[in-house]
Amino acid sequence: MSVNKNIASELNTLLTVSSGINDAGGNERFKKIMLKVMSDICDTIDQFDVTDEEFWQAINYINLLGERKETALLAAGLGIEHYLDLRADALDAEQGNARGTPRTIEGPLYVANAPLSPQFARMDDGTDNGEIMWLHGQVTDTDGNPVANAIVDVWHANTLGNYSFFDQSQSEYNLRRRIQTGADGRYAVRSIVPSGYGCPPDGPTQALLNQLGRHGNRPAHIHFFVSAPGYKHLTTQINLSGDKYLWDDFAFATRDGLVADPVKITDGQIASQRDINQPHTEVNFNFTLCQARDNQQELRSNRPRALQS
Repeated sequence: MSVNKNIASELNTLLTVSSGINDAGGNERFKKIMLKVMSDICDTIDQFDVTDEEFWQAINYINLLGERKETALLAAGLGIEHYLDLRADALDAEQGNARGTPRTIEGPLYVANAPLSPQFARMDDGTDNGEIMWLHGQVTDTDGNPVANAIVDVWHANTLGNYSFFDQSQSEYNLRRRIQTGADGRYAVRSIVPSGYGCPPDGPTQALLNQLGRHGNRPAHIHFFVSAPGYKHLTTQINLSGDKYLWDDFAFATRDGLVADPVKITDGQIASQRDINQPHTEVNFNFTLCQARDNQQELRSNRPRALQS
């Protein structure tokens, strides 16, 4: 049933007033965005003949989403965060910008100010008996030259798929570190192989995905911010090959060029050099940074993030 055409004049007046289009105060760009959003909502209600009960269920869902702090999780699950990456890629291509390591979504679980170490850090606190991982690589520019003093900010889940800070059972900054590269642009960390995980099964994000007939699972992955003076900030993550959900990530984060192959290391000499002295998993991944056109490109996006107290 379509009723908009019968109340077009009243609806236009309502949306004009509610969005403040004709008012002197406020932000003009924000007003135009709100007018578009409100118009689309009203059109959707009209097109699908949304009932009052359905409307208030949706309002209550938004309340629940906020209470459970899953709004950013849903944005990833609906592909909106991935769309921002696709849009940025398209803009780079249109402007002829150099392409380095692919970007992909940040996700909602970063915590600022992890401990900073030169060239190497141990990320785990030793309480998780997961497979030991040696993660290492090199940061270079688009010509293959090493980038010294780059900051490789790394975070990932434990073997239960949980992140420190959000999981209060883990120690402070567990599985979170920042490593500053040396003159050779190299970084290395000792950690544990992370596990994939799913949305909270009782949460509003999974409830919505259920209505779409979709799962809420992510493959095993490792998050990175990589930055250096004079270079564009890189937000990315790598997935580990062999995972069931490698190319079926509910958050759409898997991208060509961002899949690493874990290698089992049994050579005792290599293990001894790393002070591990037992078989372990090696993950090697290199990053290519692009030159920044201005200081703003050196900075990560300004969005709310958790901060360890």
